[in-house]
Amino acid sequence: MPSQHAHAVLVDPIHDEQSRQDYYMDVRRHLASQVAPGNKTVYQNQVGPTFVKENGREPKDRHEVRGVMTQNGYYQMYSAMQRHTQEMTWDAVIDSVERDLPRLKENAKKVSGKTGGTFKLDPNFEVPYYLSFYDIHLQPGAYHMTHDDEDVSAGALYDRGTFLYTLGNIGSRMDYLGRTLLEYFKKQFPDVRPKRILDMGCSVGQSTIAWSEAFPDAEIHAIDVGESLLRYAHARAEDLGHKIHFSQQNAEKTNFEDGSFDVVISHIIMHETSTKAVVKIFEESRRLLKDGGIMIHMDNPRLKELPPLESFLAEWEVYNNNERFGGTYREMDVAAEAVKAGFSGENASMEMIDVYMPGKVMNYGTNGIKFPACVARK
Repeated sequence: MPSQHAHAVLVDPIHDEQSRQDYYMDVRRHLASQVAPGNKTVYQNQVGPTFVKENGREPKDRHEVRGVMTQNGYYQMYSAMQRHTQEMTWDAVIDSVERDLPRLKENAKKVSGKTGGTFKLDPNFEVPYYLSFYDIHLQPGAYHMTHDDEDVSAGALYDRGTFLYTLGNIGSRMDYLGRTLLEYFKKQFPDVRPKRILDMGCSVGQSTIAWSEAFPDAEIHAIDVGESLLRYAHARAEDLGHKIHFSQQNAEKTNFEDGSFDVVISHIIMHETSTKAVVKIFEESRRLLKDGGIMIHMDNPRLKELPPLESFLAEWEVYNNNERFGGTYREMDVAAEAVKAGFSGENASMEMIDVYMPGKVMNYGTNGIKFPACVARK
């Protein structure tokens, strides 16, 4: 696994903490490469034939596959191990964060203002229910956990934990999702040089920085829900030399002026919202765009287009990793939702984006994946 790119607020595990984290990553790697493929074998040799014998036909969708696969001992073993390693990875990172937190807080203060980026909080902010209802990705405290007015622990936990969870497959700076969307943008809109960009649901700003690098003269804003998360994102960007303006806001309704952005983007956050929130976020994106402005919301691979077994395996996180809206969003007609939000049908579409990632991407149930994106122009 590649090393994570160092910066002032990246947690620094001591020997035993690192060993524990490495152990769980080895287990995850073993599950992905040696155990997960067995699910297909079990289905092809046992579960599938039994279903056909009893019903006289193949399963019609992932729901029928789920009904039989979840009763199979092999799949139960795999799923339990996958869930266990996810929980224990967070536990291993928490130990490092709690020990190293005083240093991280001090470093966050030291680098603030280094490049001129800003960090603004809303004292009356209310976290949307779909984010506070449970801990998404099982991250303890989720994105909005904050312990005091200097806290950076949620960001530190997310940064290190997500890098480990993906086995480093999203890059040493965790920016491959940003680069995936950016490469698509540059190919589709080669003549567009945005002056103002908004990244919705920025988390620790890893994808935002990719856009900052591509458009160094642009004024870049990034929003998310958590105080600790955003404080960390600000410090991370400042130390890495990027002037980005972070603020605590709900993507459904922001405080930016009408027509104030050339581009509004997000990187795999829509599946963590809700059915009602999707249209509101698309409406808000349209309000914020200048005439001719571009909205791109990229998310997880689709489910409808996959065979039933592949689709079932691809939605493991929906049922086991607190991403319950993920299954719904990944079947929505996002172009139609954009039209509901006010975009014209001629200017709204769902596009499939090639993944800018070396190696394998875990947990999607298939190789050669593409990320779908709702793309609309005002």
